Amino acid sequence: MNTTFSRTLLATSTLFISATSMAGGFQVNEHSATGLGRAFAGEAVIADNASVLSRNAAAMTMFDSTSISMGLTMVKPDVSVKDTHYNQLQMNTIIPKLSSSTVNDTSDVAGTEFVPNLYIIQPLNEQWAVGFASYSNFGTGTEFNDDYEASIFGGKTEVKSANIGFSLAYKLNDKWSFGAGVDVIYGIGNLYRDLDYKQCNAFGNKCEINKAKALDISATGIGIGGNVGVVYQVNERNRFGLSYKYSPEVEAEGDVDYLENHLNGITSDSVYLPLPDIAEFSGYHLLTDKVAIHYSYQWIGWSAFDSVDINDVNSEQRISVKEYNWKNSYHIALGTTYYLNKKWTLRAGYMFDKTPVDEITSISIPDSDRQWFSTGFTYNWSNQTSVDFGFTYLIGEDVEVSEVQDLHKPGLVPNPSLTATTHADAILAAIQLSHSF
Repeated sequence: MNTTFSRTLLATSTLFISATSMAGGFQVNEHSATGLGRAFAGEAVIADNASVLSRNAAAMTMFDSTSISMGLTMVKPDVSVKDTHYNQLQMNTIIPKLSSSTVNDTSDVAGTEFVPNLYIIQPLNEQWAVGFASYSNFGTGTEFNDDYEASIFGGKTEVKSANIGFSLAYKLNDKWSFGAGVDVIYGIGNLYRDLDYKQCNAFGNKCEINKAKALDISATGIGIGGNVGVVYQVNERNRFGLSYKYSPEVEAEGDVDYLENHLNGITSDSVYLPLPDIAEFSGYHLLTDKVAIHYSYQWIGWSAFDSVDINDVNSEQRISVKEYNWKNSYHIALGTTYYLNKKWTLRAGYMFDKTPVDEITSISIPDSDRQWFSTGFTYNWSNQTSVDFGFTYLIGEDVEVSEVQDLHKPGLVPNPSLTATTHADAILAAIQLSHSF
């Protein structure tokens, strides 16, 4: 998983309206059924089909004929928000104050998505190979019901992203191979939030709930990144892979309707999204003719995601909207493959996925440390064609959330706040068709 444009886009769902609380996105890997079946353990070096392009371009030199791989991943999140206590803004003709209430538990806030992928590797000769990759980094979101009582903290978040990559690899000798590529990252975000408040009479005994639009954004952005990789093959049974992905800051442009802008006479049409770099080390070891083990360590430089800015069209200056101060994160994966016979290959894996969130949390994009339990298989239809299936059950943890909505009116209007417990699990299932010519 572990590309990250989607996680950052998802974060923008609350950056405009949450001045002191924030969390990481519900990010998953959706790059191939083969990798999913082993929790992506060894993914930067195994190279059992063309989907290795999503992790390490250098591995293209391990293919001696044109190879194509295409697949589809289903992502079914299970996100719940419970034990919610909401301090809602109450307006009257005397002094604004907060009104405390308990919000009903909710669990139907994230829908099922289907995410495609496509990879092509073309050897040019015994030393050179080129490749093309197209896959989605994310394809889901959260949407609270319109009648959710704390709409300023819920709302709608719809995020889709895609990565298109072009790569080149060179085999120096029987031991060393090197690769590099260019990544074009495209993302779409549709985000909406309401500011809900009680409007009461001067005595506070007659109230009605009113709503005002706090955020309505529809933006798209393109960023250019890059990647480099190396494969070291000790012998036919043992090899290692190392890759590094550079991620750009993406300027997403579109319609930015932000309540705070209206109050201050500011017009914005762009959001600046800093993205983290990613480094991965993988190993593969064929212990017997039938059994192999493989592993990966992936580091994600989330500390680069310290803040998100919007632009001021009139002054051409950037306005810091939200400080995040996320920390660098990582995942560790261990898997095994059993080559049953010429037709069937079985695999399984486990991953521990560390969240980048430190002290800041949110109900709209719940995140926690996650554990992956994965299994899958390959059926070799022929010597040239194979079908893969992968399944993962992803388990998160309960997170105690505390959010405050800063209305930027100190001493005049109190800030609404919320406490809750969030939990996010997911089921991932994928199918992949691979063919070599």
